Amino acid sequence: MEVFVSGIGMVSAIGMNIPETLQSLYQSQSGIGAISILDTHLADTLSAGEIKYTDQQLKNQLNNTSSKRTYSRTTLLAIQAMQEATQMAELGSIERRQAALISATSIGGMDKGEIFYADFLKNPEKANYRYARVHDCGSITEELAELAGIQSYIATSSTACSSAANAIIHAIRLIQHGMYDIVIAGGTDALCNFTLNGFHSLMILSDEPCRPFDKNRKGLNLGEGAAFLVLESKRSLTKSGRKPLCQITGYANTCEAYHQTASAPDGSGAYSAMVQALQRSKLTPADISYINTHGTATPTNDLSEGRAIEKLFGENAPPFSSTKALTGHTLAAAGGLEAVLSILSINYGLIYPNLNFSDPMDELTIKPEVKLGSSQAIKHVLSNSFGFGGNNSSLVFSRC
Repeated sequence: MEVFVSGIGMVSAIGMNIPETLQSLYQSQSGIGAISILDTHLADTLSAGEIKYTDQQLKNQLNNTSSKRTYSRTTLLAIQAMQEATQMAELGSIERRQAALISATSIGGMDKGEIFYADFLKNPEKANYRYARVHDCGSITEELAELAGIQSYIATSSTACSSAANAIIHAIRLIQHGMYDIVIAGGTDALCNFTLNGFHSLMILSDEPCRPFDKNRKGLNLGEGAAFLVLESKRSLTKSGRKPLCQITGYANTCEAYHQTASAPDGSGAYSAMVQALQRSKLTPADISYINTHGTATPTNDLSEGRAIEKLFGENAPPFSSTKALTGHTLAAAGGLEAVLSILSINYGLIYPNLNFSDPMDELTIKPEVKLGSSQAIKHVLSNSFGFGGNNSSLVFSRC
């Protein structure tokens, strides 16, 4: 059964909605910069793709949120993106009630949970227990479902950096098996001290803007954001008369389990995911117009993914780039953001530049795009999202 996308929504360091995002894309404007909203001791040494709004400012921009209710920052970002997607698709209240929702996150409400924990240690009686109640990953999905009026199936995906891509795969399968005609799927993650300190301890954060696929890459920049898609069956589109933005023709998830955090150096897991996604889409490597890579700018990931691309496409690799040099690495949200960027690539004929690239890697013969390509004939985009534990996901978005 065919699966289409009828609505998209995105919030990140390069824009609070699709129009703002497009403006940043056309200007090749990165959102990575100094950390000013998150209270962290690393602010003087690290940059990030931070959204320059406080939690209260984010809440003030939203519809239907309770002024007395506590929302994690992760939830506030998700609401913003999901509302834009459902409004673009013009989903009515009955359609939303009957739709399924798959939301992905890594940190959940940890931005509030870590505040609660610190306060609890000082004085349990004065700690804000509402912060503890929004800590769980699933609480975000429940908040989204309640606000959107979704009363059917909901689920939460948490597979590290491939989470949102796997949420989309989950949604595709629900539609293909005839269980639902409309599924809202995506991911969200906010910056917090736990993840910033955690990635710093792994020694994979760069102290300068990241350089995906560059010989001198030093590591990633974390980011925050959310992105959601409205997926529909052909039957649903025929009934509603909506015009789809694109079709999702291929998908795959593999798990190489090579290491807790690192990808297999030979790129075997990434290669397998891409091959299976292409097989499912009934396309050949030559059909792909552009690859939106996972491209974290860490030594191991870029080498692994680059080798996989070379193995699959050979010397005729299509244009490829990492948009994490624009948004930062948004963890569980990354697959959702990059899915939206892939759809914008198809609809606006865009090939995104791999910012900060200067020196090719010695181990690879291919190199990423360095300039924005516009008015391109983009027919099929391959989007990669690879997570900790070797959880690799690839999606193929196609022009209708």
